[in-house]
Amino acid sequence: MRRMNMTTSQPGAEIGHTWGIRVYYEDTDAGGIVFYANYLKFFERARTEWLRACGIDQNRLADETGAIFIVRSTAVDYRAPARLDDVVKVVSRIERLGKASVDFVQEAWRDGTLLATGSIRVGCVERTALRPAAIPSPVLAALRRGPGVSEGGVSTNAG
Repeated sequence: MRRMNMTTSQPGAEIGHTWGIRVYYEDTDAGGIVFYANYLKFFERARTEWLRACGIDQNRLADETGAIFIVRSTAVDYRAPARLDDVVKVVSRIERLGKASVDFVQEAWRDGTLLATGSIRVGCVERTALRPAAIPSPVLAALRRGPGVSEGGVSTNAG
């Protein structure tokens, strides 16, 4: 397992992308606490929303280039529990951007309390053969620009 190398930051810090999710009953265990594996689902959703905010449509990407993203490895550190009806903010940033993979660092926060941190490596593969493939250059450019920034460097985030 890879060792996590990350620093913590408050939600909303300009380190990447922040996405909120409410905890539903289905997310909790018998004790009313978010089931540990569900943080991986929260992190996955936040990465998907990050790509959307960067202007990347994964279905279109797959159809036009044959490239898809798969999770290669994960490491999660749990710090505090989230419970039913909590609003969890997932802060995501890219730690390393390679030719065929992206290492994300993600944090789950509730009202200033760090709940969990994750280190996730995502690889780009060719959809049919599932062999490693270079991340298409427009996607690399969008990831380098970040969420909510157009090709010309103008923010597309509202308010």
